[in-house]
Amino acid sequence: MHRTKVALLGAGFIADIHMESYHRFVPEAEVVAVYARNATRAEAFARKHGIDRWFDELEPAITQSGCDVVDVCLPNFLHHRAVLAAARAGKHVIVEKPLCLTLDEADEMIAVCQSAGVRLMYAEELCFAPKYERVRALANEGAFGKLYLLKQAEKHNGPHSDWFYDINQSGGGVIMDMGCHALAWFRWMLGGRPRALSVQAHLQTGLIHQGRTRGEEHSVVIVEFEGGATGIAENSWAKHGGMEDWAEVYGTGGVCYADLFRGNAALAYSEQGYGYAMEKAGSTKGWTFAIFEEAFNQGYPQELKHFIECVRDQQAPRVTGEDGRAVLELICAAYESARTGQKVKLPFRPQVKKPIDLWLGS
Repeated sequence: MHRTKVALLGAGFIADIHMESYHRFVPEAEVVAVYARNATRAEAFARKHGIDRWFDELEPAITQSGCDVVDVCLPNFLHHRAVLAAARAGKHVIVEKPLCLTLDEADEMIAVCQSAGVRLMYAEELCFAPKYERVRALANEGAFGKLYLLKQAEKHNGPHSDWFYDINQSGGGVIMDMGCHALAWFRWMLGGRPRALSVQAHLQTGLIHQGRTRGEEHSVVIVEFEGGATGIAENSWAKHGGMEDWAEVYGTGGVCYADLFRGNAALAYSEQGYGYAMEKAGSTKGWTFAIFEEAFNQGYPQELKHFIECVRDQQAPRVTGEDGRAVLELICAAYESARTGQKVKLPFRPQVKKPIDLWLGS
């Protein structure tokens, strides 16, 4: 079987998850090269995962690795450059969330990929998470009647990598990191990518990461959609006790609750503690939730397998660059709402270097 060759850009936490997913669940793909800005880190990652080639220069990783697909797991501010380089080299692109930092960047990325005839695939794993997909299937069957309220929350005590805290690299705080998941999932759940009418947001900072970031640590974002549904996204970098990821669906004929972590864990007690319980769990002494198949439950393998199949079978992906752009527009509107204290109507097109500038006024 011919395997689709992948160049992985990035050697951090999310790149590790992608590698686990490729190795265990996507036999159609072969990761042939890895890029990291630090040569030592690139080499260490390649040795750890049995990757033949490593690079510390971006363009050669794309053009000299023999890849068919470029998988972008880099800090947010590098997404635009990486996607353009990949498209101009004729490579299909998988890009981790958020799509990029500005709507101008998003529009250029989409246009260049279209012009080059390559697929731009937006890696939103909540559109593939098995439990959430079961909820969507029930909704599509009419189990809950007409949907009028969606809630989704993702919370923990802060990112793995330091670059997230640097707003010049990340473009913002917890909304850019995790709020993008909820916003994409709302549109996916409601079907047909409904038009967002307005966004209202409340942000908090200086909770547990004082002096480390200018980004928001807790956010509540409310989106009103055409057709009458409302989405409420709650996200936090200030929540202790491990990862939290849950959703609620309310309709005129029913309700549904889904939790990606607690329903997929063994309740355990240990006097001594043990190696790993779940993402962001901290101490493993006492009572803990010991997660199993963490990456699978979050949808990463299903997402990557789908994208590789799209390349192999020349099909359109479920989640596209246009979807990533729509999410970024909602994020920008949320920061503007937090600044003004008012609802922001869509469409909204700010001229900023990074989304959080709307809130900070920098």
